[in-house]
Amino acid sequence: MSKSEQPHDLKRSVKELIPELSEGERTVTALPNGGYLFLEHDVPSLLIYRKKDKEVATDRLVRGGASYLIIGTDDFYYYKNFVEDLTALMASKFGSFIIVEIYKGAIGSQSFVVRGPAHKLPVSLQVLKTELLKIKSQQYNVKLNVRIEQTKNRHIVNDKPLLDLAEIKQRGTTLIGLEVPPVYQDQNGSVYPVYFRDFKDQFIKAIQRAVFEFVRVQTTSTLANYNALGRRTISDEVFKIDKQLTAIETSYQFLLLVAPVNIQTIRCKFFESQFKKLDRYHYRLLPVDPDILKRRLYDLRIDEIDDPAISHLFDEKRAEIDQELTMLKERGSKDFLYSSIRLYNGLGKNLISEAKSILQDIEEVQEESQESVIGTSEFRDLAYEEYEFFKSQDSQFKSKVYIRDDVNVMMVSNGELYLPSDYTMNKTEAKALIQHEIGTHTLTYYNGKQQPLTQLASGLANYDALQEGIAVLSEYLSGGLSGNRLRTLAGRVVAGAALINGADFHEMFFQLYSQYDFTKERAFNITSRMFQGGGFLKDIIYLEGLVSLKNYLIDGGELLPLLNGKFALNHINLIQDLQDRGLVIPPKITPRYIENKNFNDRINKVKQGLPISKMI
Repeated sequence: MSKSEQPHDLKRSVKELIPELSEGERTVTALPNGGYLFLEHDVPSLLIYRKKDKEVATDRLVRGGASYLIIGTDDFYYYKNFVEDLTALMASKFGSFIIVEIYKGAIGSQSFVVRGPAHKLPVSLQVLKTELLKIKSQQYNVKLNVRIEQTKNRHIVNDKPLLDLAEIKQRGTTLIGLEVPPVYQDQNGSVYPVYFRDFKDQFIKAIQRAVFEFVRVQTTSTLANYNALGRRTISDEVFKIDKQLTAIETSYQFLLLVAPVNIQTIRCKFFESQFKKLDRYHYRLLPVDPDILKRRLYDLRIDEIDDPAISHLFDEKRAEIDQELTMLKERGSKDFLYSSIRLYNGLGKNLISEAKSILQDIEEVQEESQESVIGTSEFRDLAYEEYEFFKSQDSQFKSKVYIRDDVNVMMVSNGELYLPSDYTMNKTEAKALIQHEIGTHTLTYYNGKQQPLTQLASGLANYDALQEGIAVLSEYLSGGLSGNRLRTLAGRVVAGAALINGADFHEMFFQLYSQYDFTKERAFNITSRMFQGGGFLKDIIYLEGLVSLKNYLIDGGELLPLLNGKFALNHINLIQDLQDRGLVIPPKITPRYIENKNFNDRINKVKQGLPISKMI
């Protein structure tokens, strides 16, 4: 809840603005002469900046904090009284209170200067120094350093002191002055935008970590960790950008647009010609103009977002969408492959070794049992049963299943299931695929839709590997992961390596068919998927994601928090940051396999290092 004042009545006292401090509330108000207060009632710290004409960068540095005060350009004594009263109010609630006044250093300076009671706050100030030194600098030809000064003068020379140190000491309040070197500006004061974004994000994180040390030791606050000192609210502009990013991404279905529409014809002719004739791939017409979407994409003012975590996530996602749009223009060309390698970060030697080990340890079952084979209609019924299971957890859940002649693989897009009309499988495979497609992809889409940020439904950058890792793990946890399925995932990796090394369709097919003993059908499926678009590496991420997820679980990670939406493993800390600030909520629905009686036994085996080849 927010308490805001009307612009026409700005000059009000702390007592008028904040009659009492209420848990979970905040005071947000404009103040005289361009001043501004954003105060979280349960955060015992405050960043202060004295507004200067034409000095936008330092203002933005301060606005990344949970609570901050921008002091207007005039009426100093009003603000002096305001800060004194606010200090008394906050200190009386928490027993102690910390203020960090931030100001810009001289042009050309590369030193942070920390002015404060170093003898009384050795840990907090040392943490601040350590974290400030982590700010990227040397690669930008900047050599940042930090100097801690034990002094009573916490302000810059030409400014008057806001607070009497002796008085605030009696109230348990600590004031620190922090001079920031403007290394993100040139000699004329123009900001280097890319470096400033990195600088700002790391600067705020340094402040949060240092202040938390004070809060944890000196106050009665119950804040759990330093993330709670970040922004608790998302501005309307951030929500707007979030929705615009999602609208751009959902205006095209990337996987559908790079999949050939004539795959059945290609397969028939290839087999009928004894593996000799290969038709050209044909694709759907593009429903969008990639260049126009790119223009919209780079019109988004992501650089102006003051929340470090969200700014980083959006910037990453924009780059990924840009890459996908480029690939849509490159369909059918060699350039598509090069872009695919960039998008999926190539292929590591360790993953290739894992794949070859699986293919060596697990024999292909050439003729699988045809008993209990089901088609798409029966699988659709199983999918709707799973939908009903989700509805029992959240009555708002809904999704659909489409059976299509023009799709070559089973897939989930925007939470809905697409099935090839000729798809068949046995019941064990069906059980596993339900948990893969519905219990993972549909589930995380729905949970993501419940989050404040829509990007957690459409997917943060590079989310695919973790998604597919969870999906394959779900096959194991539901008791449906077969040897042939694992071999297929491993075969995709060796096929990806062959693709990167220049193999053509026939060379890759025969490597899988002859060297690794895949059936002709499975060898064709792996190869044809690998060559869609012009060379598509996406299929390597199934095994890659499973390997990374297994290592994450071995290191003590938990599965349930990964079901909040669609994100990558390297986003875990950022997601935790947002969750600590109440910007990510726990999953609304959970998969069926979590309720299985052998769930704990199975997942504990993975955490204890069960080899992937033994997950069958």
